[in-house]
Formats: sequence, structure tokens, C-alpha cells
Amino acid sequence: MAMTRAAVLRRRLAVQRLSGAGLRRPSDVVRLLTCVQAQEHPHALWSLGMRTRDADFALLAAAFDAGDFLRTHILRPTWHFVAPEDLRWIVDVTSPRVLDRMRGHLARQGLEDDVIRRGAEVLHRILAGRTALTRKEIGRHMAAAGLPAAGLPLGDLLLTNELRGVIVSGPMRGAAHTHVLTDEVVAPSPALDRDEALGRLAHRFYAGHGPASVKDLTRWASLTQADARRGIDVAGGALERVEVDGVPHWFDPAVPSRTGAGSPTAVLLPTYDEVVLTYPALGFPVLDGHPHGPRADPAVDPYAGTVLVDGVNAGSWKRRTARETVEIELRLAAGVTPGQTAAVEMAADRLAGFLGLARTVPA
Repeated sequence: MAMTRAAVLRRRLAVQRLSGAGLRRPSDVVRLLTCVQAQEHPHALWSLGMRTRDADFALLAAAFDAGDFLRTHILRPTWHFVAPEDLRWIVDVTSPRVLDRMRGHLARQGLEDDVIRRGAEVLHRILAGRTALTRKEIGRHMAAAGLPAAGLPLGDLLLTNELRGVIVSGPMRGAAHTHVLTDEVVAPSPALDRDEALGRLAHRFYAGHGPASVKDLTRWASLTQADARRGIDVAGGALERVEVDGVPHWFDPAVPSRTGAGSPTAVLLPTYDEVVLTYPALGFPVLDGHPHGPRADPAVDPYAGTVLVDGVNAGSWKRRTARETVEIELRLAAGVTPGQTAAVEMAADRLAGFLGLARTVPA
């Protein structure tokens, strides 16, 4: 069966709850998407907030601090939000290949296997009893043990222990992230055999991101094409295949994908939002007169998000927050109509409301 590019984009927006009704809790959004890229923590909370009914920043921050969803290095590896019950099996099926590919880089940082093992021992000792420590605090303990204590080597030591499932995010302490021991906040779960894990990962990816291609899955999960295709085979009848410009794509037909009446026509997407980041080969068309040019890449500016209006990349946006206000700068394509401009302004007001701040515009 064939599907047009426009139909693919409409379905992705609906499946990811950017059109139609949002989900009840932010943790439901994380489970739908399986892993949500989250290196820009406040912006990643907005990604969840757009997809959650009646959500604001305070609600999402409290849910994160309570451990309803976690933040860790997983998949590519990049920080992602992940549900506690999904962390172990995803780490098991994806981290070995990632760590193998990082071996040379880690060695250049002085992070040989013995150093990583000793670092894990320090982490088990200092974080025991659900103790949550910041990176800076952990660094002091690493220095006392003669281990990397700052900069990239410390960051990679922590990243490696996240990829190995030793540590995971704890509650925020002001603007600082903390780490806790995975075994103290994530319940044990039976190990999956590799085929079962690949099938589950493929099904979950296409259920929350489909229609998508094999290359989309391999990029998202750092899988080989052989493993991605094996996962699709194991998922079997849970997925439906369609052809998009002659390229096979898969999705889960059981996932609701109705737009619903009264859905907003514009959204302000963070730079790393799953609906733009996941699909380098089949993304949203760019509106004429886009400020970043006719082939605007959503990641062209790491500090700017994408303005999506009526399913088209219509510009970019930035925000600057103060104690009680947020300034939202909109740069829109020349081809945006007055009606679309009004929809974008409403989307900006929604972001300000989510943050609980009064909106201002650049002078």
C-alpha cells in the first residue's frame, strides 16, 4: 500500500499528540515515544508539555523529580527521557554497540576498562542509600580516588556508567542535575533475549514515531540495519508496512491517529523535538521565504526551535526567560498568511502559559 508524504506527516503529528487531544500524564508521553531526546532539559519538558493535557512546567518538573520518568544517556548516546520500566532492557539491547564504538574515544580520555570499573565502585559507595549528588560533588569524590574529576573525562566517565546502567538521573537541585544509583530507583526486571528486545524496540519505535523507515530506526536506536530488520520481523503483524516514494515505512495501526476538532494549527517545537529530529529523509516541507533558506534544517541553530504551522516548517523561534517574563522571538517565513501568523501567536502564548510567565516580544 502506498502513502503520500503529506499523509505520513499528518499521521506523525496525530500519533505524537501534536494534533488532537494530548495524553493524561507526561509519563504517558514518554512511554508513547519510548525515549525522548532531552539534553536541553527545560525545552524537553516543553516537548512533553505540548503532548500532555492541562500541563504546565511546574507539574512536569515535579513529575521528573518524583521519578515518574528518568533522564539518562541512552541510544545514540544522548540524554533522553525514558520510563523506569523501559530503561534496563533498552540499555541491554543498545548500549553494547554504542560502547564498542566509543572505545577509542574513551581510551583517549584515559578511560580504560579499569578506570571505568573503579569509577563505578566509587559511585556505588557515594550514592548508596538513594543519595543524589551533582556532577561537581561526584567530581570531588573521584578526585579523592585518583580518578577523572572534571571536564570531558568526568563527563564521559558518568556517561559510560549511565550506558552500563549503573547510574541514572535523580531530582533536580535548583538548576543542577543529580545522579542516583539505578538499582535503587528502578525495579528489577527479567532480562529479554535479544530477538525479543529487538522486536519490542522496533514495535515501540514505530508505534510512537511511525510511519518511519528502517534508516530512521537505525539512526534513532544506534542499531545495525540487520538488527533493525530483525526487530521488524519479530514485531510481525503488530506493524503495518506502507510505501512512501518507493521506500518502505512502518507504523502501528492500533495507535490512535485522529486529529480531532479544534486542534491548534501551529506549534513551537524545541530544536530536539522527536517529530523533527527523527526523520532526516522525510521531514516537514519548508515554506517559501523561510528565514533559514529553502532547505531549512531544524537543527541549523541549536538555540532556535521550529515553528510548525499547518504541517509546514514556517520559521524559527527563541525564548529568553526572566523572573516573571518570557520574551519569545518569532522569525517567520515571508509566505506565512495573516491567519497562520495569528495561530503562531496563539502557540507562543501557550508556551508562556506553560512556563507560568508573562509573555513579552522583542523591542
